[in-house]
Amino acid sequence: MPPKKYISLLFALMCIAPALAQEKAFLGKWDITGTKGKEKYIYWLEVKQEGGKLMGDFLNRGGSVLPLPEISIEKGELVFSPTRDGNQPKQVHRAKVVGGKLVGTMTSDTEKVEWVGVRPPKWGKYDANAAHKWGNPVELFDGKGLTGWHYQLPDRPAGWSVEDGVMTNSAHANNIVSDQKFRDFKIHAEYKLENESNSGIYLRGRYELQVLDDYGKPPESHRHMAIYSRVAPLVNASKLPGEWQTMEATIVGNRVTVFLNGQKVHDNSAIEGITGGALDSDEGQPGPIMIQGDHGKVWVRKVTVTPIGK
Repeated sequence: MPPKKYISLLFALMCIAPALAQEKAFLGKWDITGTKGKEKYIYWLEVKQEGGKLMGDFLNRGGSVLPLPEISIEKGELVFSPTRDGNQPKQVHRAKVVGGKLVGTMTSDTEKVEWVGVRPPKWGKYDANAAHKWGNPVELFDGKGLTGWHYQLPDRPAGWSVEDGVMTNSAHANNIVSDQKFRDFKIHAEYKLENESNSGIYLRGRYELQVLDDYGKPPESHRHMAIYSRVAPLVNASKLPGEWQTMEATIVGNRVTVFLNGQKVHDNSAIEGITGGALDSDEGQPGPIMIQGDHGKVWVRKVTVTPIGK
């Protein structure tokens, strides 16, 4: 008969094994869509094991991807709470893996949101710098009107107009979204900003390249041409407010190379997930171009998308 210490060790291992398997099911990235009545909310979550401790990063609809201050597994459920936003009520998320999906609920003192998370695509080895076969360029702005665009929030004032061949917004207007959707492509855009203004160009409607008046400031993950809150640009290539600027980005799979005013600011950078304000979390699907109008004032005179052929 084995000694009691071996029996105790075996029992302990038998207890630990299910817990480890349970934890493993939650690990990794999740693209999350929440619903509350007719409202749709977009989240993103990554669950990690570091130094024997469960950790996580979370995108709470808008803003930045932030580390979770509270995350645990309780009775087979993943339980986490994002950082409180000012005086907002504390949110508690609870979720289980069901049929390969992460099915959860967010509750607070003021609301309840049901949500479902799916795994992002397995991107493989994409290269934005490869020799691509280009399709026909698509001019999304003809300098005359806003045909080919719609507004993100139909029940909100538009706030966009065309003046002297340039489309521009009033501050805190709507976001403008292209009717056409694209998968892998090159985008060329020309724009200028007023002093201290803030906008963004969303690739596939999911990945924001920050547009910001930050002339002379060091690169950072929230500054001009950053993959917002995820990847800082290599250099600050911004011009002064009021000067026309040119960006060109090539996105293939989850890789992007970006030039700002002729300088390379991203070199085949990996996009690890959606950014705040994404239209949806369907990362494997084509998506539109979105230009932020709900922050500061921006003038745009050219938006050209050239798809990459098969």
